[in-house]
Amino acid sequence: MAVQKTQQTDAYAMILEAIDVGVYRPGDRLVESELAERFGVSRTPIREALQRLETQSLLTRDGRSLIVSSLDHNQMAELYVLRCELEGLAARLAARHATAEEMRILADMVEADNALMHDPQALSRANRRFHKQIHLASHNRYLVQQLDLVHRTMALMATTSLAAEGRGVIAQAEHAAIVKAISERDEEGADAALRAHISVAFMTRLKQDAERRQEDGEPI
Repeated sequence: MAVQKTQQTDAYAMILEAIDVGVYRPGDRLVESELAERFGVSRTPIREALQRLETQSLLTRDGRSLIVSSLDHNQMAELYVLRCELEGLAARLAARHATAEEMRILADMVEADNALMHDPQALSRANRRFHKQIHLASHNRYLVQQLDLVHRTMALMATTSLAAEGRGVIAQAEHAAIVKAISERDEEGADAALRAHISVAFMTRLKQDAERRQEDGEPI
């Protein structure tokens, strides 16, 4: 039973990771047999992982097939509203509860990530690690669980806002401001800095979406 449970967990994690890094993108069809071959597991844990991802709305049923879900404008807006509230709370709690070691890790992350500003995909992965570290520094397991769900849903966006010209430099400066507030135990400042960071990311997403629709000949 333990082996079967591990296979289910591994299959779920591997498919989720593949969606997160863009191996499978919104609209792509997921086929049990192909996934089983790719990840080297039997079709049963793959089937159960797909069912779990469908329950979480990360996959959408198209007839008898499952495809990677996509977010429309309203869904994206709703997601960013929730993310702003939860991330702001995480930063506030991190300013209150983070250990000296956790603050040092956050500062080190910002410094290391400065070298990635011209590699949007690498910076996007580093960005997720940075935000996850803030979540953990909040020392609130229930908040971390909710933010994990939000960030899993973020994987349904086809591009990263960090791909926008100049966004990497600005985002890194915003990260530094967040860490400074947390390190100074400034709860209000950390909350405000994180919310401002998410707001700019959302505006960047909206601009990217408008540009994509213009390129596709859709109404703006």
